[in-house]
Amino acid sequence: MRKVDGNADKKRYQELRQLTWERLWTEEVPRFDRAESGERAANVALIRAVGVVFAESGNDQQRSDVKRWLRALLNDSHEKIRRYAIAALPKMGAGIDEEKDLVTLLKKSENDREKRFLAVALGKIGGEQTLAVARGMFPQIEQKAMASVARSLSPGAIHSHQMLHDVQGLKIHFRSRRGLEQFVVEEVEANTKFRILGQEVGLVIAEPTGPFSLADLYVARCCGTVSLCPGSEARSLKDLAGILSSPVALNVLKSLTTGTIRYRIDFVSKGHQRGAVKELANLVFSRCPDILNDAREALWSVDIYSTPRGDLLEIRPRLKPDPRFAYRVKDIPAASHPPLAACMAQLADRHLEETVWDPFCGSGTELIELARLGGIKKIYGTDLSSEALDAAKTNFAAAGLNDSKPEFARCDFRDYLKSTQIRPGSLSLMITNPPMGMRIPIANLRELITDLLEVAAEVLKPGGRLVFVNPIKSPALSHPALKGQYHQRVDMSGFDCALEKYLKL
Repeated sequence: MRKVDGNADKKRYQELRQLTWERLWTEEVPRFDRAESGERAANVALIRAVGVVFAESGNDQQRSDVKRWLRALLNDSHEKIRRYAIAALPKMGAGIDEEKDLVTLLKKSENDREKRFLAVALGKIGGEQTLAVARGMFPQIEQKAMASVARSLSPGAIHSHQMLHDVQGLKIHFRSRRGLEQFVVEEVEANTKFRILGQEVGLVIAEPTGPFSLADLYVARCCGTVSLCPGSEARSLKDLAGILSSPVALNVLKSLTTGTIRYRIDFVSKGHQRGAVKELANLVFSRCPDILNDAREALWSVDIYSTPRGDLLEIRPRLKPDPRFAYRVKDIPAASHPPLAACMAQLADRHLEETVWDPFCGSGTELIELARLGGIKKIYGTDLSSEALDAAKTNFAAAGLNDSKPEFARCDFRDYLKSTQIRPGSLSLMITNPPMGMRIPIANLRELITDLLEVAAEVLKPGGRLVFVNPIKSPALSHPALKGQYHQRVDMSGFDCALEKYLKL
């Protein structure tokens, strides 16, 4: 029966969502209020529709009237009506008065399902009043209320330059796209503060050789994420809770955080896992109430990866923007992934006094990563999109690299002779991540890449290099004037391409 009622409620909700907010409020709500209890219970979809619509529409007075209406429904004799009103209130930006009504209902409710809905609602809006009633009785609500209060009083911060002195038992996990691990290894090996322990697909594992800061970790630009791993694989949620509340983990969190420590849990590649998240958060809270699970604006992410040996817990700072790529002020669809661009810059084996061209420059990521290394004499970027070129110029300025005096031109790369100062045999390096034909349709992708090789052979001087991401698998492309020096398959988030390097003969 509940399933049938649910289907009817859903159908009715979809019908009501087609109405304007004026009709909902001036016609449907008065009709609802006049109806008998049973008829109202059968039309609870109206409560949901009003909550959703007025969360997005209406003026302040109308929204205030809607909240008063929903608060009145909390006293309705029918549990289903109260439940729908409970769910709708947080959508309206509920404040102190709404919180008080929900707390009052929680105190007197004897319905377990209603209590669960109240817990969810108060978890979203709860403050001091919620905390007072939940402390010691409702751990899930208590934790969320504590996080909400902490967030409003003192959002806290992560200190990137604070030194972590006690490093016993701690490992560092550098995660990258599959195929780019060696670039990460080379970066980590160049940093004397860390020692390589091992390497897996998409993962480089290291340990600190002494005190270090997060800023020391973010020297590595070729990895996607950098995390701190305080323990080995776990076989249960209880084991995971033990790791997150261990002295090693707490030392990291407390040493590097100012204000209340708030974290969110992500079972990577497993979807939401709401039940597991709730259970794990409650287990950690029971052991260590000083750190709080908070899905909103958390400072730290607790990422849990499944491995054949069990679940691996990593603690990752949620720094926004990523301090390595703060220059990325403007972006465009299908733009290059900055760590991949950093790998390409490293592969280019930069020489002094380089003259560089990116024929598909997009938002400028490859050129910026290369220019950061210094020693570039001249930079050219071309693209068919004026939006992309505008983004590239903005990002170069944000990176503080305008001294390199990059020149950008809107043109097809095959028309470079007419649109730029590039001349045959004048370039020492071409670096680019061309269109893959996925997000932006390409009529003949193979022909495009063939033309790219042809142009490279013409504009590069002897000894010049071409570094690019090749989307063509087979049959392989080649050019008699270009000698292949590097080829590595790389995961491009759902499909593979080859990162390649050629030398002009």
